[in-house]
Amino acid sequence: MPVTETTKSAIVIGGGIVGVSCALYLQREGYHCTLIDKDKPGLACSAGNAGNLGEASFVPTALPGFIWRIPMMMLDGSSPLQLHYAQFPFQLPWFLRFMATSRLEKVTEIASSLRTLMIPIMDAYEPLLEISGTKHLVQKRGRLQVHGSAKKFKGAGFAMNMRREGGIEVQELSGDEARELEPALGPAIHSAYYMPNAYISTQPSKMVQAFAKALTANGGAVLREEVRRLEPAGDGRGCVITDKGRHSANAVIMAAGAWSTKLVKPLGVRVPMIAERGYNATLPHNGVDLKIPITAADSYVVLSPMEDGLRVCGMAEYASIETPPNWRLVDQMIESVEQVLPGISQQGRFDWQGARPSTPDNKPIIDQLEKHPWAYMAFGHGHVGFGTGAITGRIISQLVTGQTPEIDLTPFRHNRKFY
Repeated sequence: MPVTETTKSAIVIGGGIVGVSCALYLQREGYHCTLIDKDKPGLACSAGNAGNLGEASFVPTALPGFIWRIPMMMLDGSSPLQLHYAQFPFQLPWFLRFMATSRLEKVTEIASSLRTLMIPIMDAYEPLLEISGTKHLVQKRGRLQVHGSAKKFKGAGFAMNMRREGGIEVQELSGDEARELEPALGPAIHSAYYMPNAYISTQPSKMVQAFAKALTANGGAVLREEVRRLEPAGDGRGCVITDKGRHSANAVIMAAGAWSTKLVKPLGVRVPMIAERGYNATLPHNGVDLKIPITAADSYVVLSPMEDGLRVCGMAEYASIETPPNWRLVDQMIESVEQVLPGISQQGRFDWQGARPSTPDNKPIIDQLEKHPWAYMAFGHGHVGFGTGAITGRIISQLVTGQTPEIDLTPFRHNRKFY
């Protein structure tokens, strides 16, 4: 797109799925878009997620009764929830809010709000997949949630009923029925829930990189720079100061995930968001022909068949972004996978760790600042960032261009009550 004196401009900070989606949708509205990230697009959380694009992820983490399990999980070294105790006093306010969201009325409100964001997932992705030539990377494979006992299967019934009430097709399967559907499953699987209409990206990082390439092919720019701070430009525009210079635009969108809190704080905004660090291992020569993505609910591990191998994702480690990774947690995940997929091989395994931007109520922040109308927020997506990246981009483009957002953004405001 040729840039003229009258061209409206936007700067998007963050090269993940949310950032590139914001940039592409704004470009479709006639904006000249510049994407800024210290790394190449698609290398942070977008490189290490499970590729889940299913609409069923609107059920929040903290369900009724969950708070009574947290103390035991914190003390259990093999738990999928890990803490750094020296940092915990600073995280305590966040955890108190998080635990408060497990009230039934709050759980219902969160699920209802997230559902409105997830209904249009595939509709929002369609034009971006088209322009980037990545339709082949998104496949409808369904999803299996497997359990090792009748008790644990029954314990998941509350969340599954919420999904049914939200319009998601859920089938209940015996262990044998699950193995008939997915022969790779081992004999330890007692029962399963099957959601046939779930989609997956088989190469999330490649998809984000293709989105960024489509942005530049149509006149946008991608800059490898480290953002230092934001400030008003004095003419109703916003200014982004990086390690290499100053850039101004009509709109500045903060989509830098867990790093976004540092950007908004000087603008007078404080949001309760912390880094929930996730781990994964990709097994390129795993020896298992897995066709359907699996959630091993008993161990909180997700198994995703990717182009480059089987991706094993899980863990919730609450620690600062700068804390060195604890790679022992990956070994722990792999051990639990052997109960689900017997005989799995670790040959060629490579590990990854990243920081999810997590709010206490599981809901992202999608908003415009009243005091700085040029500043927009699109972060805090937690576990659903990849699934909701495109719809977030479309909503941000509606805000920037003065359109009425397609959904009610009240539940996603930065100044909402988070508990």
